[in-house]
Amino acid sequence: SRLTKLGHLEMTWRSRVHFHPLLVRILHKSRLRYYGKPEKKTDMPYQAYFEVADGSGMMSMVLWNSLCPKWYHSMNVGTVLLLDKYAIKSSYPFKTQPTPGDSQMKRFATIEISLNVRDPPTEISIIPEEMVKPEWGLPEVKYRFITRSELDNLPHNYSCDVIGLVTFVGRAERARKREHSEDFWLYRWAHAIDGTSDQPFILELFATSQPDVFESIHPMTYLVCTQMRVIQGLTENPSRTVYLTTSNESQIFITGGHYGQPYTKDAKVQNFLQWMKSQSEADQIKKTVIGGYYPFPRPPDSFLKY
Repeated sequence: SRLTKLGHLEMTWRSRVHFHPLLVRILHKSRLRYYGKPEKKTDMPYQAYFEVADGSGMMSMVLWNSLCPKWYHSMNVGTVLLLDKYAIKSSYPFKTQPTPGDSQMKRFATIEISLNVRDPPTEISIIPEEMVKPEWGLPEVKYRFITRSELDNLPHNYSCDVIGLVTFVGRAERARKREHSEDFWLYRWAHAIDGTSDQPFILELFATSQPDVFESIHPMTYLVCTQMRVIQGLTENPSRTVYLTTSNESQIFITGGHYGQPYTKDAKVQNFLQWMKSQSEADQIKKTVIGGYYPFPRPPDSFLKY
């Protein structure tokens, strides 16, 4: 009875110091960010963004410092949270924005929920899914799954989710975050097929906050990647160069990690599983490759064209 709504918070936050508890569902989850610097003396300089929603709309929520190692891996897409003694702040303007699966959902972009270990010490409770009641009016997690046959017609930077059978996974490679920087991004290339096209999805997978999953991607696993971005037309022959890359909010799931995930009910995921039942595992294994250097986009066939 004492709960408040996100929409009510946006209207009243400047006139209040204490806020009623919130009941929200996590719709998006960012990678964990380390912001430590030698001159700063923060014990655990970590931060993670989440997009949370209730019946009134969606808002950003930030998990700070020592709350990150305690809660980050328990807070997943679909998790329902009861929050008390949180803080409200003006939102950070340069944060990445995930694309919601429900385009009709209202987004409250001026403020964000701040979860801290002190000032005030936030109280976080995870509500088990079997205890969530329909009358709470919490939105369901929605996705934007695409098939390989739809990919070539999508615009550059379009946000989507994909499922496929891994046929190739390359070795882990490194790229400098900035020129002359000592920080690197770790990434690997993968191919996945879904039966709707002769061409595979070409996936540039950066190591997010799921190192165990990143290292375990291998041929013949069922791979789900969410919040991927379409990269179109790098050369004069765009049909050969369309690929997908991870974003700040991407999540990667492989065989063994799909159970209980909200996307398992999606129609395109079900269609993929039906197609897989019609395939011969032995035939598919013959077409798989692992490791090696993968130059992409591919250089032209002849030096003259190059």
